[in-house]
Amino acid sequence: MVRDVLTTPRVLGLIGCMGVGHVRYPTAGTPANSEAQPFYVNSPYGIVMGHNGNLTNAKELEHFLDYDAHRHVNTDSDSELLLNIFAYQLQKTGKFRQIPNTAPIAEDDIFTAITEVYKQCRGAYACVGMIAGFGIMAFRDPHGIRPLVFGRRKSTTTDGYDYMFASESIVLNALEFTDIRDVKPGEAIIISKRNVTTRQIIPNPTLAPCIFEYVYFARPDSIIDGVSVYDARVEMGVTLARKIRRLLGDNMDIDVVIPVPDTSRPTALQLSQELGLRYREGFNKNRYVGRTFIMPGQEMRRKNVRRKLNAMAPEFQGKNVLIVDDSIVRGTTSQQIIQMAREAGAKKVYFASAAPPLRYPNVYGIDMPSMAELVANGLTEDDISSAIGADKVIFQDKDDLINACRKFNPSLTNFDTSVFDGKYVTNDITEEYLQELEESRSDKAKAKHDPRAQDVIGLYNMVQNY
Repeated sequence: MVRDVLTTPRVLGLIGCMGVGHVRYPTAGTPANSEAQPFYVNSPYGIVMGHNGNLTNAKELEHFLDYDAHRHVNTDSDSELLLNIFAYQLQKTGKFRQIPNTAPIAEDDIFTAITEVYKQCRGAYACVGMIAGFGIMAFRDPHGIRPLVFGRRKSTTTDGYDYMFASESIVLNALEFTDIRDVKPGEAIIISKRNVTTRQIIPNPTLAPCIFEYVYFARPDSIIDGVSVYDARVEMGVTLARKIRRLLGDNMDIDVVIPVPDTSRPTALQLSQELGLRYREGFNKNRYVGRTFIMPGQEMRRKNVRRKLNAMAPEFQGKNVLIVDDSIVRGTTSQQIIQMAREAGAKKVYFASAAPPLRYPNVYGIDMPSMAELVANGLTEDDISSAIGADKVIFQDKDDLINACRKFNPSLTNFDTSVFDGKYVTNDITEEYLQELEESRSDKAKAKHDPRAQDVIGLYNMVQNY
């Protein structure tokens, strides 16, 4: 946890007035401590950068940096590639930072370098960087796939303002920042010691945020691109309830609606109200176990579901239950949850997903499994029901999911829904790219590159046996 690393004494010991931090979640490159962000280059000036997203032309950029820019890259991370592309373009200005009788680097030079980054880098990237002694910069890819917000608050130490960028608005809310807004797609912002300068680098961009942020990733109290995540999840419950009523009709024999904590709670609660069914908390969550769908190894995920959730038997005994979750990815978690419900005495187990079936890989910064490991890949909904052990599985329709988010910001005409339909908004994803992604993302490939995954599984089994 961040709080365990950045303790109050450590924060108070930091020197300076600006900084960049990044919560560890690698989506490209081999998992190693050497790839923790932000990345740093000392030339020119000293630059650090944190990046949320995934570049889809990493091989092309790696070749350019080696053969044309002659810049050394230390890791397999696309974030380090992005930083070096920016550094190379900034260095081409030939300007210095603090040398008498020379033209110093200025905001225009940084905007020019960022413009070149847009020309060279494809994919999803929400970036925050710092140029030593100059200031902070931030920019978002031309489709705004990954979130990035910006705000300010009255400084307690100067006559000016403090400024902050973050992935989610709740961070700024909690720290009493105001004037919070989204960084626009294709927009760059520079905060120097003297000015706050914004520039729309890409004219007339098409905003297409990742819809999975609203389904799962974002905190419910955040607002992304004008849409309250909580309100969107509540509306998902409305549309999902309508589909359940259509499918089950007079045969609806559900006694109780139970959410899988925590993400699906707003959806499940609203769904129960729409259907006139009782809502109950049937699972107790262990808050010291991380998100299971990104854990390496099928066996580790399976065992951690049991550690993470515990079924409360009185809510299941002798009842037909509808379990609501935000999504079904590999099916491991869903299968274990359904088994726990049956062991607790449930007669029938219906399973509803606030998202449509995930059938395609995410290429924009969510470390989902290979396509072959997605439980919905190549299966019908009845097949999925059998695979996870449910009496029936009910998925949200894609159009209903889109409308649930658009309802709160009608100007949002596009979303990245590629995990559901295989349509990638950057229009540069080839079959060859997907095949390479398939080979690198499988559990087998990850275990090969990260033997720690197998070590942890072995240690867990040893403790269990003991």
